[in-house]
Formats: sequence, C-alpha cells, structure tokens
Amino acid sequence: MGTAFDDDVLFEVVDHVARITLNRPAQGNSLTPEMMAWFRATWRRIDEDPDIRCVVITGAGRKHFCTGADLSGVNERGSVGVGLGRVNQELSLTARQNNVWKPTVCAVNGMVVGGGLHFVVEADIIVASTTATFLDSHVNVGMVGAVENVGLAKRLPLGTALRMTLQGRNFRLPAARAYALGLVDELAEPDDLLDTADQIARDIACNSPHAVSLSQQAIWGSLEMPYTQALEYGFGLVKTQWLHPDFTEGFRAFAEHRTPRWQGE
Repeated sequence: MGTAFDDDVLFEVVDHVARITLNRPAQGNSLTPEMMAWFRATWRRIDEDPDIRCVVITGAGRKHFCTGADLSGVNERGSVGVGLGRVNQELSLTARQNNVWKPTVCAVNGMVVGGGLHFVVEADIIVASTTATFLDSHVNVGMVGAVENVGLAKRLPLGTALRMTLQGRNFRLPAARAYALGLVDELAEPDDLLDTADQIARDIACNSPHAVSLSQQAIWGSLEMPYTQALEYGFGLVKTQWLHPDFTEGFRAFAEHRTPRWQGE
C-alpha cells in the first residue's frame, strides 16, 4: 500500500517494513512545518499498526538525504516552525522523538545537513552511500547546534562532533570517515544502498516484534544510566519477555523446525 503527503514525503509498507522517503530533491529534501506534522501523525500510525515491524528512512535522488529546515521558508516565516516547549513536545521527526519503539534503519543516500541529522543520530542502524557526506550548518545561519549535535557526540569522538558543530559547513565528514569513526554502520555503493537497508530491515522484521522492542529500549536506555542501573533495567525487560507468548513460541518453533508465528502476525 502507499500514500503521499503532497508528494513531499512518500510512505509505503511491504512485508512488515515501512519505507519513508523525503521527496523534495529539488529543495535538497529539506523539511517544512507541514512535513513535521506529517511525521508526528505517521509515527503514531506506525506505533499502532502491528503489521509494521521496522522502518527505513531515505531521501529521493542521490545528491541529498536531507538538508534540514527549508531555509527559504524560514526566511519568509521568520522562524523554523518549532515552538518554545520541551524537546518531545516540539520535535516529531524520529521514532525516539515520538517514543515509538520500532527499529529504524536510516539509508543515507547523499548529503546530510543540520536538521537532517535528527534522522541519522536517532536511527538504530545507519547505512550510507559511499558518496554521502555529513555536515552541520547551524552556526553558519546564526542558530545553535545542540539537539542533533548532542546525538553526534554520542556516536562520534567528541572532537569530531565539535568540529562539525563549530566549523559549520567548512567541515564535511565523508561517508568512509564516518564509517571508520562509527557514525555509519554499513557502507554501500549508491546502486546497492536501498537493497542493503531493506535487507537489514527484513531481517529485523523476521524476529519477535515484542523482543525487538524491549531490546531496543534496553540498549538506548543504557545510554542514560550508570552501568549497574542499566543492567538491572535490562534484566527487568528480559523478565518481562518471559511472560509474553513470543517467548514460548520461539522455543517451540525452534524445536519443531518451523518459522515462528509471532503474536499479532
């Protein structure tokens, strides 16, 4: 099935995997306030639909993945379309920002700038084209590099995150270097990018959705906790899964040499 929001964002679901495509290549796949509202509604749909088990996010074309907020629109409006509330009230682009615990694979097809980094730093797995580049231009246009940049500092060496943030557009991180530093998890040639991302997503979608979701929460949650507390939190999630039908179904399917029938399938 497939739908579109003014063709600016494309959405389809195939074999338990949703694909979101930023579809404004002539504008660098930049973001409008209307698109942000679309993302909030779509993440709710994804969260509530048991048929969706994993999400792939990419951009149209090969030049840009996402160049952040549409600056021409910002100039006309005098704002980026975000208010003065808390982060989780104002930002709605990613699964994490919407408290949705279904895995996201980010397929970076080209240049990522500024707000486009939200999708990257909050993805579970990042696949990048060998031609992709990463940069942050907040300070170049008089904005503070903070939210996406905190995410960069979690996934990159501190000095590299600071160079991206403080040098602005004069520092560009190529895909190969991003891979070497751990920001990117898999490199692919441009023609193979979506196939690679889709295969990862399909592999995830074959697993117990409930176990996958709790495993996500254990790992992301550990980033905000001391080690011992993170272990206790993770063990609590392990015990939660013991009470779920997928726990016994997984062992039964293994013993019977068949594909598991996860709850909700």
